[in-house]
Amino acid sequence: MWETSARLLRLLSLLQTRRDWSGAELAERLEITPRTVRRDVERLRALGYPVLATAGTAGYRLGAGADLPPLLLDDDEAVAVAMGLRTAAGGSITGIEETSVRALAKLEQVLPSRLRHRVNALQSAVVPLANTGPTADPDTLTAIAAACRDALRLRFDYRSHDGTASVRTTEPHRLVHTGRRWYLIGWDVDRGDWRTYRVDRLEPRTPTGPRFTPRTPPDPDLGGYTSRAISTSAYRYQARITLHVSAETAAERIAPTTGALEPVDEHRCTLRAGSDSLDELAIYVAGKGFDFEVHEPPELVEHVKTLAARFTRAAARRAAPPGPAAAGSPGPAGTPGVSPP
Repeated sequence: MWETSARLLRLLSLLQTRRDWSGAELAERLEITPRTVRRDVERLRALGYPVLATAGTAGYRLGAGADLPPLLLDDDEAVAVAMGLRTAAGGSITGIEETSVRALAKLEQVLPSRLRHRVNALQSAVVPLANTGPTADPDTLTAIAAACRDALRLRFDYRSHDGTASVRTTEPHRLVHTGRRWYLIGWDVDRGDWRTYRVDRLEPRTPTGPRFTPRTPPDPDLGGYTSRAISTSAYRYQARITLHVSAETAAERIAPTTGALEPVDEHRCTLRAGSDSLDELAIYVAGKGFDFEVHEPPELVEHVKTLAARFTRAAARRAAPPGPAAAGSPGPAGTPGVSPP
């Protein structure tokens, strides 16, 4: 009986980790026969788990039922869920704070003491900053995540950074979270190219579109791709700058939402950043406190030279000793245009 029960739990865990499983795959993973898999599936159904047969293949899928059945979590997953709920209770997603607190209370009630201690230790060391920017709607995030998972086209109303409204049709690929913002990476069907969209600026339309064959992503490093897309590609001036510090040191002062970093060697890295203002770019990189070289664009190279000369002249004027009062300068009594007798 114990062997059968343990096997059922293992089967349920497998069904929860992936959308579709063939009977042969489950049999191989559990080291049992396909016939035993069928019997165990029937046992799970009798316990209330909606295990569906996949049409056209001898496969199985854990579907949605009238009630939420128990979920199996290992130790690391339980800690991750608890920390995620505590973070969500602080609110970077609109409207789920109170729900997160309720779910967290249920989870912590059944956590073993060893896991509760791990969660409390992590939480005691974390001090979140207040989130003052726009937040994403949980229903929107859920709809996008489902479309990504099921490879369904997604249509949505979108508002660009300048307020322009449009309707987009995409093949959604992944959601990326920067800590302050949620972004959707997807293939824009009308524009025939990959695009990055801010989730707080979109509103999905229903129903979702037809299925599509997932494309090869634009970059294996989707985090770096998103950083470049939101910090550089969208602007008039796109800078390439060498910083004379390691990428790890630069990352302490440069957020991925404002610049993308690429290591060159242990002492240098490349910064890619964008802006519609040359002054803003020059001040941005100079204010980080690192030695640097500007490579692109040519306009920024010349602008930095101009600013350097201007600062040099300003410093020279400040260092020069004051000369005698010029004719027409204020007199000792402060009378404009009067020289001392």
